[in-house]
Amino acid sequence: MSYTDLLKNKIRGKRCALLGLGVSNTPLLELILSFDCASEITVYDKKDIDELSEEAREFEKRGVRFITGKTCFDNIRADIIFRSPGIRPDTASIPREIESGTILTSEIEELLNLSPARSFAITGSDGKTTTTTLCGKFLSSSSRVFVGGNIGTPLLDRLDEMQESDSLVLELSSFQLMRVSRSPFAVAITNLSQNHLDWHRSFEEYISAKKNAIGKDTKRVVLNADCAITRAIAEEIATERPDIELFVFSSKKNSYAEAIGTLTGAKAAFIKDGYIVLSDGKHEENILTCSEVRLPGTHNLENYMTAICLCYGFAKSEIFASVAREFGGVEHRLEFIRQLDGVDYYNSSIDSSPSRTAAALSALQGRDITVICGGYDKNLDYAPLAESIARSTVSTVVLTGATADKIHAALLSCEGTAHGQINILRASDFENALLLARESARRGGCVLLSPASASFDRFKNFAERGRYFKKLVCELD
Repeated sequence: MSYTDLLKNKIRGKRCALLGLGVSNTPLLELILSFDCASEITVYDKKDIDELSEEAREFEKRGVRFITGKTCFDNIRADIIFRSPGIRPDTASIPREIESGTILTSEIEELLNLSPARSFAITGSDGKTTTTTLCGKFLSSSSRVFVGGNIGTPLLDRLDEMQESDSLVLELSSFQLMRVSRSPFAVAITNLSQNHLDWHRSFEEYISAKKNAIGKDTKRVVLNADCAITRAIAEEIATERPDIELFVFSSKKNSYAEAIGTLTGAKAAFIKDGYIVLSDGKHEENILTCSEVRLPGTHNLENYMTAICLCYGFAKSEIFASVAREFGGVEHRLEFIRQLDGVDYYNSSIDSSPSRTAAALSALQGRDITVICGGYDKNLDYAPLAESIARSTVSTVVLTGATADKIHAALLSCEGTAHGQINILRASDFENALLLARESARRGGCVLLSPASASFDRFKNFAERGRYFKKLVCELD
């Protein structure tokens, strides 16, 4: 029996409900239809069917029922519910259905449950996509690799291609991790800071969702020793889960003893004499020189340390330096676009939180920076953004979008940005923001799109925002 057959048998004769017809549920629906064994398939989505993807009408012609509108989740009726990541598991009638015996699952949960491949999961507030990409490249030196989750395309329909000798590398969000019944083999939490508080009911719930990646099936965990929250998680694991192989990494400490602190039995990655070093307390191994890493900024050295710790022993050792010398980065993450009139333009549209923008500014420290900020409000505190701008070499901040007022207020309340030390400009729209940035930028400096906010006030996602920004920059003359 194939792994896909296990899923097919699970839904045979069942009423299937898909909540949200998005990136993960569209290919899942196609897969379920190909089984031709569910008794009924219903898609529940707040958007009207004409607002959904072009496939929606085609699915309807193939017998899929659509229930749409703002109250569509109030009366879900199903034996199995497949939740889209953006929909909370306690939404409307979902808890009542679970109490009555309905199974609540998701594309990513079924992938973790059914895949025979060794799974490596990366989560956290910042650095997930770059770290996930690096892990995929590292592990490809010794196994066939499938990369998915929040990066690339859903993988559930490729289950039958997977074997025990393969590696499954997943970028996982807090939304996806709210409920998972089988934990990954290896888990890395890059860092934790306030994020997605428009969706999570509290910062504590957000942290709990991230920690949910670590479960009874987890055998290796990698955590950031420089982040107070993830260090506390490391302390918990060291005390309560001696069966887990624990790694910590630090860009601020330069010895094993300093990196692990009071942790017992942990391995550590740190920077010493220009090398990323890995140590178990008895032996130190120089993994690669920091100068070999093409990506700018300390945060990218942290991404490398995270990926190295997660993959160490499962990837060929020579691959780490080889990738570092060749890998130029992921789109929308401090992505160089062009130089115009002596000014460099960078697209970092992925920066949807203050901590991401702080990392981007740090990577460009020493240069005269004109930064464009603002977008959709995730109910975040922007005081840390103002503080990071005050510590940076930013000369001008151009504000646009729904969070412009909040960011402006934070800048005016911060000692380092409140008294004219930094030029603050307000743009009427995204296009005008770039024009103001161009006018303000100084030769030898740079213009950086690093919104510190989500994109949904105008764009479908950060990728659409980033590509539009690149288009506008390339059209400048």
